[in-house]
Amino acid sequence: MEEYLKFIVIGYFALIILNSLIAMIMYSNDKKRAVKGMMRIKEKHLLFIAVFFGALGSLIGRLVAHHKTDKKYFSFVIYTSLLFEILTFASLLYITFIM
Repeated sequence: MEEYLKFIVIGYFALIILNSLIAMIMYSNDKKRAVKGMMRIKEKHLLFIAVFFGALGSLIGRLVAHHKTDKKYFSFVIYTSLLFEILTFASLLYITFIM
């Protein structure tokens, strides 16, 4: 049973890393498109990646690219998602390695 939990923790961590990289690229790309006046990435797609395990990358991409920093709902969604990801990861680590 414990081996399955370790696999889940590693998978969850890998999912967060992969989606965070995708989110950083999306925010950077959307900022470049905004500056050039090109067709943009929809806000719902930027928020979607933040909610589904890309909150850390969304936060980093948002700060580095200085993109969507004035949008309060982006802040709420990203910070709430990040908190959820941290709590979930901490819970998985606790269940797997401490219990």
